[in-house]
Amino acid sequence: MSRIGKQAVILPDGVKVETKDSHVQVTGPKGTLAERLPLAIGVELEDGGLRLQRANEKKETRAAHGLARALVSNMVTGVTEGFSRELEIQGVGYRAEAAGKTLKLALGFSHPVDMAVPEGLKVSVQDNRIRIEGIDKQQVGQFAADIRRLRPPEPYKGKGIRYVNEQVRRKVGKAGTA
Repeated sequence: MSRIGKQAVILPDGVKVETKDSHVQVTGPKGTLAERLPLAIGVELEDGGLRLQRANEKKETRAAHGLARALVSNMVTGVTEGFSRELEIQGVGYRAEAAGKTLKLALGFSHPVDMAVPEGLKVSVQDNRIRIEGIDKQQVGQFAADIRRLRPPEPYKGKGIRYVNEQVRRKVGKAGTA
């Protein structure tokens, strides 16, 4: 049995879960998330938690068991605490500005880059750091990756957009002749 899938998902106070067929809807203080789980995975409500069961022992079902449990666990965490990612901009003249539902970036291109902030996410900019917050872990991570993809950190000077605490492998440039 999956070591992840067999663990129960503990439901904190204020979290309500509704299940119908393979659909799971989690409601909490920060909002509501819904997900469609694989058909071979069933959800049972226990006292204070959820337990996911699989219908058979096929390889695909066993793989989906742990995935489904992780998805439900992330939904519960999202509606109670939320998720966030922080990006750091490094480079001369590189700037970011949050203006309503738009993130304006100056990244050394001939034009400014405007990115629309997806519904359900909150973006704030302080100094050279961009903070993305939301209740959907996948949506937060995908938007952060989309921003980073605009100007990934380069290995010689380290300029670009990186995650906070990301280690960028630096390369030595050309050796000057004396």
